[in-house]
Amino acid sequence: MLAEASLYSGTYHCDAVAFGAADTCVYTKASLKKLLAKSSQFSNIWANHLAQELQKSRLRSEILSLRTVAERLDAWTAWNGGSLPRKGEWKLVANQIGVSPEALYREIAKRRE
Repeated sequence: MLAEASLYSGTYHCDAVAFGAADTCVYTKASLKKLLAKSSQFSNIWANHLAQELQKSRLRSEILSLRTVAERLDAWTAWNGGSLPRKGEWKLVANQIGVSPEALYREIAKRRE
C-alpha cells in the first residue's frame, strides 16, 4: 500500500521504486473511503496496516537517533530476525539506517572477521 496519508489529504505527493517485477492497482479515494465506511473487516485491516507503518516509522526514527553505524546495524538486525542483510541488500539497508554504503560495508566486514 502506498500513499496512505493521501486518503486524508487534499494534495499529497508520493512516489515508489520497484526493484523487480510488480503488479499495481489504483483505487480512487472515494472508493476506499466508501469501503472503510461499509466494511468493519476492511476497516480493521486498514487500521492494522496503519499501526504497522507507524511502528516501522518509529523504529526507523529510533535507529536514526543512534550514534554509531554498529548501533544502527544492531537495531536493524534485531528488527529483521537477527541476521545481517544479504549482499544485494546492503545499499538499501545503508539508506534505511542513514549511513553511507561504505560505512555499512566496513561494519559488516568487521563482524565477519
